[in-house]
Amino acid sequence: MSMRRILTALLCAGCLLTGCAAPAQSQEGPKQYQATFLTLFDTVTTILGYAESEEAFQEKAQAIHDELLEYHQLFDIYNEYEGVVNLKVVNDQAGAAPVAVDSRVLDLLEDCKEYYALTAGKVNVAMGSVLALWHDAREEGVTYPDRAALPEDQALAEASHHCSMDDVILDEHAGTVYFADPQLKLDVGAVAKGWSVQQVCAGIEEGMLVSVGGNVCATGPKPTGADWVVGIQSPDGGDDYLHTLNIASGSVVTSGDYQRYYIVDGVRYHHIIDPDTRMPARYWRAVTIVCPDSGLADCLSTALFLLDQEQGQALLDKTGALALWVGLDGTLYYSPGFQDYIRT
Repeated sequence: MSMRRILTALLCAGCLLTGCAAPAQSQEGPKQYQATFLTLFDTVTTILGYAESEEAFQEKAQAIHDELLEYHQLFDIYNEYEGVVNLKVVNDQAGAAPVAVDSRVLDLLEDCKEYYALTAGKVNVAMGSVLALWHDAREEGVTYPDRAALPEDQALAEASHHCSMDDVILDEHAGTVYFADPQLKLDVGAVAKGWSVQQVCAGIEEGMLVSVGGNVCATGPKPTGADWVVGIQSPDGGDDYLHTLNIASGSVVTSGDYQRYYIVDGVRYHHIIDPDTRMPARYWRAVTIVCPDSGLADCLSTALFLLDQEQGQALLDKTGALALWVGLDGTLYYSPGFQDYIRT
C-alpha cells in the first residue's frame, strides 16, 4: 500500500475516528473546532478542542503541532535535521563513542528499557537492524510489486545478534547514549508516537483530543462535561467501525496488520515483527488498548499483538489497561472491563 493511499484512508477515517462531526452547540460560549496536519510521524494528526474563536483554536492547535514536530524530528531514524541530534545521528555515531542527546531522547529510551522488561522483550527498540531489513524489503515490494520478496533468513539471523537492550548504554549524568555493540540500531516505531503524544498532552489544557494515526489521547471531557467518542476502525477498511467508545480522558491506541504491509506470492506481510521469530506475528488482525498513558498504551498494543490472549491478559493485569483483540477470522475478544467503554 502506498503512503498516499494510507494517508487518504486515514484522513477519510479521521473525522469518524475522533467523533468530529459538527456537534450541536449553543450560541454562547466556546465552540468546537478541528485542525488536521499531515506532517507528523508519517500519518494524519487531528486535534479537536474548544475555543472562543477559530483563530484562538488554531493558535492552540499550531502550538501542539509544533511540539509534536520536535518529537517527530528527535525520534526520526531516517532523516537528519539541522541543529537536531536525533536517533538517526545516534544510530550513525553511538557505536563508536557516546553521543550527547536531548533529555527527551534519554527519557524515551529509559522508558523503552522499562517497556522491554515489562513485555519480556517483546517490545524491543534495539531491534533496528532486523526491522531495517523488513523496512527495505517492504519499500521495495510496495514500489515494485513484481520484485516483492522476503528478507533473507541468513540476514535476519545475523541481524538478530545485534539487538540487545543491554548494549544501549544511557548516561543520565553525562546526557549521552552509547552502543556497546557497534552494529546495534534503534527503531522506536513501536512506542514513539504514543510516548510523544503523552508528553505533549500532559502539558496542554483539559478538554482536548489529539489523534496521531492510531494513537488517540483525551486530556479530559469536553467543556460541556460530555465524553469524547473514539472509533475503532475495522481491519477490513472502509467506513466501518468495530465499535465506538466513550472516553472522558486517557488514551486509545490500536496496532494492526492493515496499514503498513506488502504482498509476496499472494501472502500479506505486515510491519509488526516478533523478536523471537523475526517474522510478522500471526495471532491477530488488530489490538486496541484503553489506558491512561498513551506511551504505555502504544507499548501494550504492540506487545499484545505478539502474544496469545492468555499471555496478553496477564500483561494487562500487571498494568490495569484494557484491550480488544480482533482475531484472524474477525472474531472479537474483550478483556474484563473493556466493554464498559463501548458506546456502539
